[in-house]
Amino acid sequence: MPTTAPMAPHHRRTVAVVITSTLVVLAVLTGTLVTVFYKHLDANLKTGQQITHIVPKDTQEGPKAPLNILVMGIDSRAGQGDAIDSEAGMNGSDTNILLHVSADRQTAYGVSIARDTLVTRPDCTSTDGQTIPGGELQQWNKAYQVGGPACTAEQLEEVTGIHVDGYITLDFEGFKSMVAAIDGVQVCIPEDVNDQKHGIVFKAGTQTLKGDQALNYVRERYSTPNSDLGRMKRQQAFISSMISKVVSARTLTRPDKLVRFADAAASSITASPGLDTVHDLVQLAEDLKDIDLTHIRFVTAPVMDYPKDPNRLIFTSDAKALWKRIANDKPLTKAMTTNAISAGNPPSGSTSPSGSPTGTATAPSSPTATPTTDAAQQEFARENGLCA
Repeated sequence: MPTTAPMAPHHRRTVAVVITSTLVVLAVLTGTLVTVFYKHLDANLKTGQQITHIVPKDTQEGPKAPLNILVMGIDSRAGQGDAIDSEAGMNGSDTNILLHVSADRQTAYGVSIARDTLVTRPDCTSTDGQTIPGGELQQWNKAYQVGGPACTAEQLEEVTGIHVDGYITLDFEGFKSMVAAIDGVQVCIPEDVNDQKHGIVFKAGTQTLKGDQALNYVRERYSTPNSDLGRMKRQQAFISSMISKVVSARTLTRPDKLVRFADAAASSITASPGLDTVHDLVQLAEDLKDIDLTHIRFVTAPVMDYPKDPNRLIFTSDAKALWKRIANDKPLTKAMTTNAISAGNPPSGSTSPSGSPTGTATAPSSPTATPTTDAAQQEFARENGLCA
């Protein structure tokens, strides 16, 4: 798997986006509970700018069409708890995941896009109606800095040929609150992490993280393998473990946890028109709730070093094949999912990550659902800071 050298020393944050699990929770919050809480959640959701589509939505046969939702974690320090390192955020989309839901509603997969990938951005329209010129080779997350989430969605359409149905953004404080609402998320860390410069220290082992610990885990890239690309795989592992916990019996039977989780999500979300009300999200969640967790998988858009700057990336020809399959709502090939992370079996050290948090580390262990792994899988896990 191609790697890239660390970027310039500016320290950026990355949020693990968990909108898939949020939608599942909102699907559960129906009937009396939603009636009581409906107005409160609706008031907290924020509406973003409409997408000016570059790619039209295809007319699909059958009762439903596939869905493509761009989910972004925002590098902003504006909210309470966001300025955790006394550094100014770049206000860019540091986490970018395209969530594709098949027309038959049997599978869903998230495609992580590296923020350092160089692309040619199209012209965008600012919130005040002004044109923001594009046409230059820029980092992926620059689009959010100059034009916000709608501009990023338009960039995705221009680069990939995929119609984006909508977008959702989530900030740091919302991420921490969502993790806290379910009493933390379990991860497996194969080796000690000791990033003294940024105050990020973890012992190896299976452990439950919440608060700043959880945020540190999904943003760390300086003392863990494979820099930004490895960090994206750990984000995917965290999201998968979080989804698994949210839909576990110990969470679904606790309305208080569900309410706190949904409230934390709604308070931190900005969504495109059409996804900006509880009704919209519940309708979307109804389409997602019956997908088996093993059919929710996360992959990474293929990239390689940019020849003129090894600190930047460009998409490979394999990425073009990936975009084409998504645009045509085709299942991913075996090669595309070789190193996919599944919500049904997250590499978190356990297949049942719903236990109460201990805050302590134990010896690294492999998920019981995958008792054996071949050498290539073990090497991939090692290169990306995951337990095999």
